[in-house]
Amino acid sequence: MHRMARLLFISALSLGLNGCEKSKPIHYYTVGLPVAPTLSTSARPLPLLVGMIGGAEIYRDTPIVYRVGTNEIGAYQYSRWAEPPVELVKDKLIRILSASGDYQSVTSLGSNSSGQFVVRGRLYEFTEVDGANITGLVSMEFELYDRKSGKTLWTHFYSQSEAVQSKDIPAVVTALDTNLDRGLKEVAAGLNQYFSANPVGRS
Repeated sequence: MHRMARLLFISALSLGLNGCEKSKPIHYYTVGLPVAPTLSTSARPLPLLVGMIGGAEIYRDTPIVYRVGTNEIGAYQYSRWAEPPVELVKDKLIRILSASGDYQSVTSLGSNSSGQFVVRGRLYEFTEVDGANITGLVSMEFELYDRKSGKTLWTHFYSQSEAVQSKDIPAVVTALDTNLDRGLKEVAAGLNQYFSANPVGRS
């Protein structure tokens, strides 16, 4: 009986070790961030705040998400974002707005932040879409909120797909990053147009 128990224990241990040997490493990915320049005196004398980017629960976690058909969503087990997509979007937006040189400062909204204007948004899709061709879909919406008046002054919706060049995760990440970069630069350009048409201090 003792011999049988010992054999069962050794078999279980062997299976456990084999399982450990076959486990795959998790790969982490992030998006590219532009380097923020030293602001010049030509920047608007306007501090801009970037608030929370909302999103579905799955975009507040780190799995890389894929969509099959209209309603089915899945997530890769061994491929993840370094941060939740909502945080990646916020960080990249702050860097792009800072890099534009259009503002005195661009910072994340915090409990002690002072400033009249807040950019905030929602991420709807940050997803690999599988079909005849694989694409990276980015859908998001942003608004400019005036804390002084309590009004929304400007909104912008973006939704586009970017072709994925090969059937691997790095290619999916590249497509999503390229798409996100294009969308956030649209946001930055739209904000610049708004403030150009509505200079701060105009009555």
